[in-house]
Amino acid sequence: MRPLVAPGPELTPAQRERWSRHLLLPEIGEEGQRRLLNARVLVVGAGGLGSPALLYLAAAGVGTIGVVDDDVVEESNLQRQVAHGTADVGRAKVDSAADAVARLDPSLTVVRHRERLTAQNAADVVGGYDLVLDGSDTFETRYLVNDTLVAAGRPWVWGAVLRFDGHVSVFDPAGATYRDLFPTAPPPGTVPGCGEAGVLGGVCAAVASVMVTEAVKLVTGAGRPLTGRVLVHDALAMTWRELPLRPDPRRSAAEVLPTVSAQDLLRDGQEGAARTVVDVREPDEHAAGAVPGAVLLPLAELLADPGRLPGGPVVLHCERGGRSAQALRAVVASGRTDVVHLDGGFAAWRAAGGPVV
Repeated sequence: MRPLVAPGPELTPAQRERWSRHLLLPEIGEEGQRRLLNARVLVVGAGGLGSPALLYLAAAGVGTIGVVDDDVVEESNLQRQVAHGTADVGRAKVDSAADAVARLDPSLTVVRHRERLTAQNAADVVGGYDLVLDGSDTFETRYLVNDTLVAAGRPWVWGAVLRFDGHVSVFDPAGATYRDLFPTAPPPGTVPGCGEAGVLGGVCAAVASVMVTEAVKLVTGAGRPLTGRVLVHDALAMTWRELPLRPDPRRSAAEVLPTVSAQDLLRDGQEGAARTVVDVREPDEHAAGAVPGAVLLPLAELLADPGRLPGGPVVLHCERGGRSAQALRAVVASGRTDVVHLDGGFAAWRAAGGPVV
């Protein structure tokens, strides 16, 4: 894989001293360090994985580090979330993380996104970065990151931990992605989180360090990225295993997205054709105006569990078509063949004279 980031300005003498150990590595060298300093990397979640990842990204000299998290530091976090300390309990994690980076290197830029990543803001948030590290702890966010970056055509690094186990991979829209590993989310309540099952703090550090190593490789073009492979860590046995991961052929079919025009959908309704319309916008958007009879199923909920979609022929829609296309990719990847999305979305429906409730 070619380097994701172009080299920045020439290094100063102080920078050469600071990253001298990187400069000794032929695979990185001065040009690679200039790429790192010029890079913009977003970390999703400042928790068990994001916390150590932020510190190692900063130590590596990543010039701009974004962190997105809407949570505050709790005392139970401190066992593994090493960017935060006792004095940070009650503070926003993005603020505590930014201070931790500043202590390592005040010359770096930290962009704080104190918000939850949602279907509405995901494209805008990740669009400002060269690379994303996904250390989130919910299936909903992981699918959202996946689908946003597939739509953007960009690779990203993913990690997950639970108890004594960890997983890491690099996903690439041109190859295997998170949906090839987990096509659909497990039923609610069947997979415990760290709050129920526990996690060893050192496992978070081990997995996060691999994530950052992959990030450095992607930014600089060094080595072979972990694409098409999942690294599985068992800390109790102290083993690392590599599992191959290949694209699901059904996901490839999702790239050709079937649509219906607003005029045809309006005509179908007038002729009594049986198709369920599903609105993937947010509740406030739906309440402000909707296609008559449309079922509300917000995008984030649908991405987390495409099985929630009603049976039979379905038309997905959002405001202008972007979110419904994202939803359709996930639905087709889950095996459905009787779903289309509304070309131009609700805006096209209104323009075509469709009734609104």
